[in-house]
Amino acid sequence: MERLSCTRHFLKCCMYILVSGLSVCSTLKLTVPAPVIHGIKGQPIILPVSYEVNQSASSVQIIWLLERSQAQARYLITSINQLVMPDLELQHKLTLNPPNASLLINSLHLSDEGTYIVKVNLKGNTTVSATQKIDVTVDVPVSKPIVQTEPSYGAVEHVGNITFKCFVMKGTRVMYEWLKNGIPLQDRSGYIFSPNNATFTIVSVTKGDIGNYSCLARNFISEVESDVITPTIYYGPYGLRVISDKGLKVGEVFTIDIGESVRFDCSADSNPPNTCAWMQRSNNSTEIINYGPYFKFLSDKVRQKTVDYLCRAYNNITGRGEEMQFTVIITPIDAEKLSQDTGSLSPLAAITGVSLFIILSICLLFVWKKYQLHRAIHWKIQSRRSSCLQTLPDPERPSTEYRRTPIFSGHEDAINDFGIYEFVSLPDSSIHRVPGQASNVLHLQDINCTIYEVIQHVPEQIQNDSQS
Repeated sequence: MERLSCTRHFLKCCMYILVSGLSVCSTLKLTVPAPVIHGIKGQPIILPVSYEVNQSASSVQIIWLLERSQAQARYLITSINQLVMPDLELQHKLTLNPPNASLLINSLHLSDEGTYIVKVNLKGNTTVSATQKIDVTVDVPVSKPIVQTEPSYGAVEHVGNITFKCFVMKGTRVMYEWLKNGIPLQDRSGYIFSPNNATFTIVSVTKGDIGNYSCLARNFISEVESDVITPTIYYGPYGLRVISDKGLKVGEVFTIDIGESVRFDCSADSNPPNTCAWMQRSNNSTEIINYGPYFKFLSDKVRQKTVDYLCRAYNNITGRGEEMQFTVIITPIDAEKLSQDTGSLSPLAAITGVSLFIILSICLLFVWKKYQLHRAIHWKIQSRRSSCLQTLPDPERPSTEYRRTPIFSGHEDAINDFGIYEFVSLPDSSIHRVPGQASNVLHLQDINCTIYEVIQHVPEQIQNDSQS
């Protein structure tokens, strides 16, 4: 209706200008940054307004009004050019600086909520006006929310329900949001939320509902999260098992040695912790032997080689129980293990001692062999030198004597293989003594020494004859 009224007013203005002979029609436009502004109680707030006009105005009038629901609009302040006239009850509360049309409220109260109306009138050749509205809310920041659960002692799995309640001591127009482990909760089967989310209920709780819950309280001007709360949910037992600190386990069978003391532990996932009972089965009968999460088994005090046991876990709150049967087989003590237990010398020390003895023996044997080898080589060289220093072989000596010389393969004694070797040529019947030479001179092939040694020991007479 107001927009329609302004349009009609604008048309009347244009018709008036046309009748009076003017060729330009004036316009006025008011601008506000947002239709709604959220204020904080006790804090100042400014209602910004700007306007433009395409001709100079001789007079500017600004009027502010406050309109509440089911009540008439209330006059707040007005100005004509530079003259400001506030409502006397509000003269210390409101500030207006014309020609700026923005209004400053120095301190907000809850009663200041409502719709603020601003009207600007410009007077030139004619008078034009424009109007805008701004909705103002006044809120109190939320305090840290508090979370409570009902029942406070917890609930039994698949039986009980848990209700969470969130509230704040201060705050207006509070909205609530629930988080589990820091993640917002999504509506699902088993969750029931109140209209404003201040409460929510888990119907028929389960172990999976265990977690850290928190409440997020917010309004238009603030947001605060509560401390986490973990509800108590009773469940179990689940996953019952029996373990031991010794022995070999294969499935539900434990194998231990005679004389060993073994501790068996019975555990299961349960809240509260289980009550455990240990029983022994024999001859279709069951006998309780111990209470508690574990018991000590002494193999040397058991007559049978195979014993059947039973661990029974029971949750006193949920009324549920679970049991597990296992078998213990007693075997003779391992000989290797017995030697380890009774021996005074550790295996590492024994191995070290034997290794040192072997290394020392090898070193001594190497030194002795080296010494014997040196002696053998020295003796062989001396022997060969003495043999070569003897007179040259007699040509009258039958060749059969040479052939009777023992031949060694070189492998009868490895030590005797070392020495100086030579090639021996036996005299042939086709070779005769050379006339005119000394009777003790033979052909070079008949010498039973190396060439080097022959040259060293040829008589002087042979050397002279050779030179001539």
